[in-house]
Amino acid sequence: MAPRLNFSDWWGKDKERGTPVIVKMENPNFSIVEIDGPDAAFKPIEKSRGKNAKQVTWVLLLKANQAVGCVAWLATILWGLIGTIKNRLILRKGVSVASEKLGKSNLLFRIIKVCLGVSLVMLAFEVIAYFKGWHYFQNPNLYIPHTSDVLGLFHIIYVAWLDFRADYIAPSVQKLSTFCTVLFLIQSLDRLVLCLGCFYIKCKKIKPRIEGDPFKSDDLEGSNNGYYPMVLVQIPMCNEREVYEMSISAVCQLDWPKDRLLIQILDDSDNECIQELIKSEVAKWNQKGVNIIYRHRLVRTGYKAGNLKSAMSCDYVKDYEFVAIFDADFQPTPDFLKQTVPHFKDNPELGLVQTRWAFVNKDENLLTRLQNINLCFHFEVEQQVNGVFLNFFGFNGTAGIWRIKALEESGGWLERTTVEDMDIAVRAHLNGWKFIYLNDVRVLCEVPESFEAYRKQQHRWHSGPMQLFRVCLPAIVSSKISIWKKANLILLFFLLRKLILPFYSFTLFCVVLPLTMFIPEAELPFWVVCYIPILMTLLNILPAPKSIPFIAPYLLFENTMSVTKFNAMVSGLFQLGSSYEWVVTKKAGRSSEPDLLAAAEKDLKAFGAPQISRGASESELSELNRLNKQKDETSTLVKKSNKIYRKELALAFLLLTASARSLLSAHGLHFYFLLFQGVTFLLVGLDLIGEQIS
Repeated sequence: MAPRLNFSDWWGKDKERGTPVIVKMENPNFSIVEIDGPDAAFKPIEKSRGKNAKQVTWVLLLKANQAVGCVAWLATILWGLIGTIKNRLILRKGVSVASEKLGKSNLLFRIIKVCLGVSLVMLAFEVIAYFKGWHYFQNPNLYIPHTSDVLGLFHIIYVAWLDFRADYIAPSVQKLSTFCTVLFLIQSLDRLVLCLGCFYIKCKKIKPRIEGDPFKSDDLEGSNNGYYPMVLVQIPMCNEREVYEMSISAVCQLDWPKDRLLIQILDDSDNECIQELIKSEVAKWNQKGVNIIYRHRLVRTGYKAGNLKSAMSCDYVKDYEFVAIFDADFQPTPDFLKQTVPHFKDNPELGLVQTRWAFVNKDENLLTRLQNINLCFHFEVEQQVNGVFLNFFGFNGTAGIWRIKALEESGGWLERTTVEDMDIAVRAHLNGWKFIYLNDVRVLCEVPESFEAYRKQQHRWHSGPMQLFRVCLPAIVSSKISIWKKANLILLFFLLRKLILPFYSFTLFCVVLPLTMFIPEAELPFWVVCYIPILMTLLNILPAPKSIPFIAPYLLFENTMSVTKFNAMVSGLFQLGSSYEWVVTKKAGRSSEPDLLAAAEKDLKAFGAPQISRGASESELSELNRLNKQKDETSTLVKKSNKIYRKELALAFLLLTASARSLLSAHGLHFYFLLFQGVTFLLVGLDLIGEQIS
């Protein structure tokens, strides 16, 4: 036999020696320690070996206290939710029912109410059958009774319902489930490809670059001052009392030669007080030497598109080469033009330079945090990937610069849809113009803080593309661009990302999943409900890594918003209801703290008051709030209140009913998903997700 080699003896540093000794203490307060070798007494003692009965008791008491605290916290939240439901839904204190003027909302609401009534009746049937022990479809080996085995009239009705459900309803529901699952997989694959494209861009460090210094003069005598083309800046606004001052101030501080820059304030306000305020602000900057003019239309037709079209018809516009557009809540940095305009130099095919949005109020409440996740993915992934690989993406309507020649050759601003920005981008792409996206150039702006404003914004953003798809489809088919570009426009840009996404998200998670609880013969795979949604949500959150703790609220809230998006998509596609209605998104007028303090210091100088010291942030903001309060005393008070959204509430009760049915069938995952999704619909329906108005 080969000798046994103990390699541990070769490289072992310490070799145990001596006889093991056990020392026992008579005092019960001391623990028992085993000494194995002369140095064993100096070795660290395992924590679990030194615990006595009193220590274990204290640990158990601490754990029990933590558990009681957690239960009390959950009970407090539940009690508060019940109180809110009572005050808002029953007593109607401080709330009003949201107006349902968005598409065919009333028709959809009636359909949801009918489904809710039917689900309650079916749940009652199932509960009675459960307690009577009629569990016929839980096990395929169970005997299904025939006519001779029935136990009364109710049993006859229940058995007939089982036969009808299995033969006629289940196959249709299963086909719908399979169809939506296929769409879900296709859209998930598209999302995965976009993320891989973004990862490739990051690894290769691909981004548009400016060659050399375009502002450096090549003329030794200094007669040529570099690349400073004529730039027109437009700020369309309508009753933007909260933000007009910040946007005008930011644009007037752009670092560009004054004789080569013109600022147009395109005011469509119908409030005379706001008109006077904007005129006064324009006059103030005009006196400082800024080339700025005020325009007001007497007839407000075409909304934003009509406003921009009217401004471009001015005679002096022909002297300008580029036009930069900012919405009323956007605050570009002084070097914005120097970071964007040079990309047009020696690039005659470039028609648009789009920059990224940054949000000053992204941490204001849960709603703004969830919006930040969506918009970060849109800019970081969708816009950047499409800009690098396709030279085409949808214009965001603001924070971008157009070559005026590209606008004119593409037909200019048209009033045929509520998404004039996407309209002009598609027509410019069909005419061969290229776009670039600058992810490093960011412009501060706001996201809606109230669910009412966000809901109206999302309705316009999802109904407008379907309107545009109807009117521009013939132009896309007959255009001279390549076939793969046509396929990208029709299949990916419009159908997959604008039509299929809201359709399957609403149908799959708000219709099919609850149906499978009442029709167990039609099954929805486990991975469709759990694995893929979580994976897609993680991909969405990656561009905003600080939002990872909000992965569960984000997933549930996106499913909740699918109702509004689906309704808007159908309204725009079939031109139903108020699909052409434009509602201006309400702004809060927030800015970063340094900008706010600088503006306050200017006001203090005007009144001869001492400047604000750069001390504690809390005292600074309190002084600023005092100044803003004095300024707002002259404003008109508008009574606001939180809303009640009937469709969301009806769907909440429908999903909660389906969760109760899944509890009878012991569907663990489905039960929790439907329960939390129903609670999310309830919170949104009671307007508890965004700004709270006391």
